[in-house]
Amino acid sequence: MRKLLMGEARCRASQARYYLLEEAEKPGSYGVQIEMEGEEASVRDLSPSRQRVEALAEALVRGTVTPVALRDVVDDWLLE
Repeated sequence: MRKLLMGEARCRASQARYYLLEEAEKPGSYGVQIEMEGEEASVRDLSPSRQRVEALAEALVRGTVTPVALRDVVDDWLLE
């Protein structure tokens, strides 16, 4: 899996990092990951559209989404 840093955001006293994931064994499959103070959450294989998942990752940065909230935000995004 390849991780591409999409941005960082200050979340309270912590720094959150947001990544675009690209599956090595399944090219054209993208996901997202958030890391913050040793805590991390990821959702893999969201879409074959890199642009769409990049837009999601950028929205996560703007919204300072935490690892705990990632799944809920992604679930809402998938319903759009």
